[in-house]
Amino acid sequence: MSDYLTKSSLSVHKLLVDFVEKEALAGLAVTADQFWNGFAALVAEHAPTNARLLQKRDELQSQIDDWHRRYGTVSQNPQGYEFFLRDIGYLVPEPEDFAIETEGLDPEISSLCGPQLVVPVSNARYALNAANARWGSLYDALYGSDVVSRDGELAPGAAYNAARGQAVVEKVAQFLNQSFPLASGSHRDASGYHVLKDGETRYLAVDTPAGRTGLRDPSAFVGYGGTETAGELVLRHNGLHVVLVINPDSSIGKSHKAGLSDVVVEAALTTIQDCEDSVAAVDAADKVAVYRNWLGLMNGSLEDTFTKGERTVTRRLNADRHYKDVNGQPLVLKGRSLLLVRNVGHLMTTDAVLWDGKPIGEGLMDAALTVLCAMHDRGNSSTGAIYVVKPKMHGPEEVAFACAIFTSVETMLGLAPNTVKIGIMDEERRTSANLKAAIHAARSRVFFINTGFLDRTGDEIHTSMEAGAVLRKDEIKAERWLAAYEDRNVLIGLRCGFSGRAQIGKGMWARPDDMAAMMEAKSGHPNAGANTAWVPSPTAATLHALHYHEIDVFAAQQRRHNEPVPPLADLFSMPVQAPYALNREEITRELENNAQGILGYVVRWVQQGVGCSKVPDINNVGLMEDRATCRISSQAVANWLRHGLVSRDEVTAVFERMASVVDAQNAGDPLYRPMAENFQSVAFRAALDLALHGADQPSGYTEPLLHAARRKVKARDGK
Repeated sequence: MSDYLTKSSLSVHKLLVDFVEKEALAGLAVTADQFWNGFAALVAEHAPTNARLLQKRDELQSQIDDWHRRYGTVSQNPQGYEFFLRDIGYLVPEPEDFAIETEGLDPEISSLCGPQLVVPVSNARYALNAANARWGSLYDALYGSDVVSRDGELAPGAAYNAARGQAVVEKVAQFLNQSFPLASGSHRDASGYHVLKDGETRYLAVDTPAGRTGLRDPSAFVGYGGTETAGELVLRHNGLHVVLVINPDSSIGKSHKAGLSDVVVEAALTTIQDCEDSVAAVDAADKVAVYRNWLGLMNGSLEDTFTKGERTVTRRLNADRHYKDVNGQPLVLKGRSLLLVRNVGHLMTTDAVLWDGKPIGEGLMDAALTVLCAMHDRGNSSTGAIYVVKPKMHGPEEVAFACAIFTSVETMLGLAPNTVKIGIMDEERRTSANLKAAIHAARSRVFFINTGFLDRTGDEIHTSMEAGAVLRKDEIKAERWLAAYEDRNVLIGLRCGFSGRAQIGKGMWARPDDMAAMMEAKSGHPNAGANTAWVPSPTAATLHALHYHEIDVFAAQQRRHNEPVPPLADLFSMPVQAPYALNREEITRELENNAQGILGYVVRWVQQGVGCSKVPDINNVGLMEDRATCRISSQAVANWLRHGLVSRDEVTAVFERMASVVDAQNAGDPLYRPMAENFQSVAFRAALDLALHGADQPSGYTEPLLHAARRKVKARDGK
């Protein structure tokens, strides 16, 4: 216990004590004694409830397993299944109609619609890039992605390709014509943009071959900066700003008739700085590093220096953007995303803090520490709100528990009631099935609900583990239950008064190199009535922002407002494989695909502590992988193993075979340790155990096995 200090009734790791007392409390009106006494009281009050709720998860799952063993699939007795779920308390009574009561939300949450980034806060460079992704160059995003064809003369190449650049300019002109049409003519033919005065009011004039014209909607021009010949023109559409950068002397501007050197779009309005699925934080040192970066984002001190090519670059938070409005008065636009922080769920414990000699709930520590750090806010929230995303909650009782924790945190830190807002991740089936009641439990705090295909599917497989063999992953995406889940989330949110008040969000685009396909598919999210949707990179945020110009989300919400909510029967309709529906080749291919994905993710997590990375799949297509993707793959294999589609020996043999594939894909990484050379390595065994023992993991989560493996590697390497 030499690494621990006694603080109130807690034993706290020295690293955490030093961080709290020397960094997190610095400059605040909260004393060290106040913090530790309050934290100890919080743990004593909530730890027993935490344990009881986790026990209830296990009890409910055991009863559901028994039901499936007795009655088979839900489809054989859907009414009986729903009655059973109500009888055991899995389904709770739905509250009467109500509207959420959350106050003090920023416009990025309540009245603006746009992309949302999710980034591991443990990586300072990524965290800063995401925070700065409020604004993105549309020229760069199009030039560097496959949205503009890479074939023939448009291939990017090592040097600047003028033909590709012209194709980008053409595509940008199409966007401007759609979102900011001219009174006559086209932006494609513009030869000059001018800020002119009409009395004391400025307006935008545009030179075209047919003469000088203006915007069809003059009010879309809202500001300007610089001079008449070189500067920035600020436009606004659907609440989002677009900046035309005029610089005829730049390398790009000199080739444009109007000197348009770039078009900068307002992109990632919000960013989730993640302490959970995309982070590998397993001990006090890891958790302090996570909290330190979050503190640096809040107080503006975070920076990261790295080498890019032959240059040394230091990344810092962007400053706000300063212009003049049409009346010549100051116009200030936020330079950074509104930052939210995602805590861990209720499951895991941490030995960074001990209570009665035992590790406390990691979620309790996250709540206290992330809110403490957020008290250093230097311009993130304009209202003083603190936004905490809470994942992996099972039903309304656990949502109410999270709200109770935040009430205790506010009390211990002297914050006004409901300063902490809660984002509900609708990714566990008990929450989906009781979503209205879950929202009601957080009605004074809730600022968003968000769907997530991966965790939601992983939980569906685990919950129905005994029902039969699940479909292949690609087949699940087309199933009725998944469509019902997505629709219920939006429609219930609208019924609870989210429109114009809080976010309804959609999940991640997982292929960061496939932006053309994203642009084809992801317009469906705002069109479904979602205020925001997750994207994997700043480039993706810049491109996805175009969808929010194309589609008026609030009009889509109004269109959908009175649609009937899909019934629970649809939500519980996941089918199983018919006997002998797949041949051995199809089974092996699916098993190889899952094994490769699990190995590719787990090896980096365990060996290097990388919680989120772009992992090549079996076809060498780069996919964004985090613990949610790992959860669904491991549950899928565990399910097939449970129902005899594959054997334990077959699973082991495929994992051993795919280890060589993953080794080859990581051959260029000097820190990588090959797995095929040692099937007893910690990383390989952890990956295999996720499949072999996936059915026995709590709710199918990957954290317990991954944390144990990572701690073993850190102990061995002395890290």
